[in-house]
Amino acid sequence: MDINFNKNEDYNKLLVSDLKKRFKKVSLGGGLKRIEKQHNKGKLTARERIDYLLDTKSKSIEIGTFAGEDMYVEHGGCPSGGVVVKIGYISGKQCIVVANDATVKAGAWFPITGKKNLRAQEISIENKLPIIYLVDSAGVYLPLQDEIFPDKEHFGRIFRNNAVMSSMGITQISAVMGSCVAGGAYLPIMSDEALIVDKTASIFLAGSYLVKAAIGESIDNETLGGATTHCEISGVTDYKAKDDKDALDKIKFIIDKIGDYDTAGFNRADALKPKENPKDIYGILPKSRSDQYDMKAIISRLVDNSEFEEYKEGFGKTIITAYARIDGWAVGIVANQRQLVKTKQGEMQFGGVIYNDSADKATRFIANCNQKKIPLVFLQDVTGFMVGSKSEHGGIIKDGAKMVNAVSNSVVPKFTIIIGNSYGAGNYAMCGKAYDPRLIVAWPSAELAVMSGNSAAKVLLQIETASLKAKGETITPEKEAELFNQIKSRYDNQVSPYYAASRLWTDGIIDPLDTRTWISMGIEAANHAPIEKKFNLGVIQV
Repeated sequence: MDINFNKNEDYNKLLVSDLKKRFKKVSLGGGLKRIEKQHNKGKLTARERIDYLLDTKSKSIEIGTFAGEDMYVEHGGCPSGGVVVKIGYISGKQCIVVANDATVKAGAWFPITGKKNLRAQEISIENKLPIIYLVDSAGVYLPLQDEIFPDKEHFGRIFRNNAVMSSMGITQISAVMGSCVAGGAYLPIMSDEALIVDKTASIFLAGSYLVKAAIGESIDNETLGGATTHCEISGVTDYKAKDDKDALDKIKFIIDKIGDYDTAGFNRADALKPKENPKDIYGILPKSRSDQYDMKAIISRLVDNSEFEEYKEGFGKTIITAYARIDGWAVGIVANQRQLVKTKQGEMQFGGVIYNDSADKATRFIANCNQKKIPLVFLQDVTGFMVGSKSEHGGIIKDGAKMVNAVSNSVVPKFTIIIGNSYGAGNYAMCGKAYDPRLIVAWPSAELAVMSGNSAAKVLLQIETASLKAKGETITPEKEAELFNQIKSRYDNQVSPYYAASRLWTDGIIDPLDTRTWISMGIEAANHAPIEKKFNLGVIQV
C-alpha cells in the first residue's frame, strides 16, 4: 500500500466530487421555480432542448459550463453565462449547439453571454462545424448594456460572424423558441434557415409596448411578430413548428441532408484503451502543486495502449515530447515533466521549469508535427522559464522566444490540458488561451496565474509593508503574518480553475477521466477544416 498514492487519490476524488456538485447546481440555470415556469408555458429548458436534439447515447462536450460563476452577484448572477453550448452529434453529424437559457434573466445577454456566444462561433469557424442556435432571449441586459453593446468583441460581432460564416459555407440553422427581440432578431434571420415555434415564439425589432410608445400603434405581440406573421406574411422565417420538439425534429431532418465535408486528413487508427488504469491518475497527481511526480505516468494513462514514443528522450528532459495515439488519432504530445531531472553533464534541473535545452527541443518537435500534419496536445504543469545568471547568459529569453514562435505559428490544431500549474510565460509557451488552442480545459487541480500564490503574496507583502512603513506604521511579525495571509487568500481565489473558467480563459473544468473524449472530439472537429496556411516560423533568434 502506498500512503501518498491513497492520500492523493482521496484528495483528487474530492475535487472531482466538488466539480460534479457545482455542475449539478449550475445546470439548474435560474432555479427550479423558473424551470417549472418554462414548462408551464409548454417550453423545454435550454438543456432539455439540446439533449433532445443530440443523438441518443452519443458523446458530447459542454463549452463554458462555469462561465459567469460568482460574477454579477449584485444582478442576481448569471449561471453558465445564460447560454448552454455543446459539441455533439445530430443525425450522426458533429455540430455545435448554442441555446439561450430563458430561466436566467429571460435569456438576456450579459457581457459574459456575448463572450461565450463568440467563443461558440469561433469554434465553429476554426473547425467549419455546423452551428445550431436555439433562440429564447429578451435581448441585451440593459443595466450592463455599455459592456455588451458597442465594442468590437461585443453583441454586434455575432451578426458580423453570421455573415462571414455564411460566406465560408458553414451551415447555420436557427430555431426561435421564445423571445427574439431588437438587434438579436438578426441572428436567426442571418442564419441559412430559420424555424419558429407557433404561439410561444416571436421575432420583432420592437415589441408592442415600444411600438405603442414610438408610433402610437396598438398591436399584440403575436400579430406583430408571431409564427403565422413571419411564416405566412413577412416571409422572415422558413418553417413553422407546433412546439419545441417539432422544431427540433425539423432541425434533425435538415442536418441529416447535409453533404460530406472535406477533411484535413489527420491520421486515425482503431482506438485502443490505455493498458494502464486511467483512474490511477487520481493517486499519481499530488495534492500539493509544488510536489514532484512523473508526467510519463499520466501520459501512459491517457494514450492508446499506454504506448508513446519519445522524441529526444535524453535531451531537454523537463519537457516531454512524444508521438502517441488518443482514441485512435495520431497526436504529438508536449508535456511538462514534474520530476527533478539530471542532464548528461550532471546538472540538476527542476521539474515544471522550461530550460534552454527543453525549449529548443519543444520548438523542433512542434515544427516536426507541423511537417507531418499531426495535431498537438499540450499537457501543462509549468511554473515558468528558468531564471538566474546561468540561464540568462545562456540565452533563455531567445530560446523561450523560439518556442513561443513555434506555438504561435503552428498550423496544426492544438489542444491544451491544464493539469496543475500554469504560471507566467510558461502558460504562453505551453499554448495558453492566447495562442489559439482549438480547445483548452483544466483539471480541478489546475492553477492559473502570473505566478504561484506563495510567490505573489511575498512580492505583494513587500510592497504593502514598504508602503505602511513609509506612513510611519510599525510592522510586527504578527502584523506581517496577518497581511501575508490576507494577500494570499485573495490571490488564491484568483488562481482557482473556477475563476479562470468563469471568465472563459478555459473552455471548462473536466474530470481527468474525460480528457481522452475532449481531445478525440476536438480532433474530429478539427478534421472538418483542411489546413490552408503553410507552416512558417518567420524570423527566429539563433
